Amino acid sequence: MGSLVHLPPRGHYLAQEVGQLAGVSGNTIGQWAHYGYLRASQSKPGEYPRVYSFQDAAEAIMVHELLDQKVPLQVLRPVIESLRERFGDWPLQNTMLETVSASEVSVASLLVREGDRRLELGGHGWQIVEDAAVSPQRVSADLHRGGWAVRQLPGLRHIEVDPDRLSGRPAIRGRRVPISLVVELAATLEGEEILREDYDLSSHQIHDAQRWWDATTAYTERVAA
Repeated sequence: MGSLVHLPPRGHYLAQEVGQLAGVSGNTIGQWAHYGYLRASQSKPGEYPRVYSFQDAAEAIMVHELLDQKVPLQVLRPVIESLRERFGDWPLQNTMLETVSASEVSVASLLVREGDRRLELGGHGWQIVEDAAVSPQRVSADLHRGGWAVRQLPGLRHIEVDPDRLSGRPAIRGRRVPISLVVELAATLEGEEILREDYDLSSHQIHDAQRWWDATTAYTERVAA
């Protein structure tokens, strides 16, 4: 899967749609954008509602992943600001980051891998560690397969997020059939029959769409970080 970080912004998403892909609420996405953890690269400064790109959604997944690795926001924010000066709107996707786990230091901190050495950005000097890595390649692959939900539902096979198809809306893999339409029809009395006969979808494709939708809809109920 080729990198999109050196291309113009692709896809168009509102905050709630980014939240579905990144595993958090739309409210949280709005707060992260407000405080500078990510940008809405399809919007002009000060323009509302903010419109995000596929690349912004990938950044949001990486922010979520770093928070899950116990990197506090007060550490993460200056790191992102510093990296953004070097790499532009999507700094986390241009950097191989690692964490020093919270069990080894008072709070988790971040390291940027530069050649054979790792520069710690959390205030503890230079260290060589073998710990969790935040991989931009893995994040991009997960996002193409449906975002954060594929980590919870590894058996998903029929979801696709293509920034150049349907403006990036999640769809049935290889088809121009949005997941939202599948779920809407499947909830009606004759919907599954319509999906099979008129859209030529299998029961596995329909089931995957429903599982993905149920998982991502739950994110909207989470309290903002």
